[in-house]
Amino acid sequence: MLLAIDTSTRTYGIALHDGERVVAEQVWRGPGHATSDLPPEVARLMLRVQVTQRDLTAIAVAQCPGSFTGLRIGLALAKGLSFVRRLPLIGVPTHDILAAGLPSRKEPLLALVEAGRGRAAGRTYQWRAGQWQPSGEAEVNSWSDWWESLEEPTWVCGEIEADARARAKAKRWVTLAEPSQCVRRPAILAELGWGLLSGASQGDAAALTPLYIDSPAETTG
Repeated sequence: MLLAIDTSTRTYGIALHDGERVVAEQVWRGPGHATSDLPPEVARLMLRVQVTQRDLTAIAVAQCPGSFTGLRIGLALAKGLSFVRRLPLIGVPTHDILAAGLPSRKEPLLALVEAGRGRAAGRTYQWRAGQWQPSGEAEVNSWSDWWESLEEPTWVCGEIEADARARAKAKRWVTLAEPSQCVRRPAILAELGWGLLSGASQGDAAALTPLYIDSPAETTG
């Protein structure tokens, strides 16, 4: 049984996957209390489906990008369970969780994750060989800079602030995904984790750390 944990932003998610199916999944938008909320929510989810820590065989966690505090909270719990139960720990990029849950389209995809202070971390993808594949590195920009940077029709998904969503609708090249498509599903994280479980793809719990992305202005200052 694999436990998936995503606390990259104020949207938290946890799921349980037995290798064949998702047996439990929970997503909620929190006020920023993941430190106190996350462990009891994981315990309750496991209790509902009669799963114990002894049944766990691996942990998958959203590793980047995301908020400084959020990423550390999720990874701390994932590492703790991994060390105690001696389980493989797999880190998965947050953008990949968004992209993997979406259907194919002809135009490129821009996946966005909240980065705070009116900014978003984004990464572009192209549909190739039956899946969304990254076509660039992740970057951090303001919402307005993201919209201005798009020079061709682009499908956009992710947690987009209300004001930014309103401005995006006025942009010629932007097509916004439906709200239901913009939710990072921990079940997708769990499936990606299963795919990375074999061989050298397994994460070293001691070495796995949150990865943070600076905005261009911050990296050049």
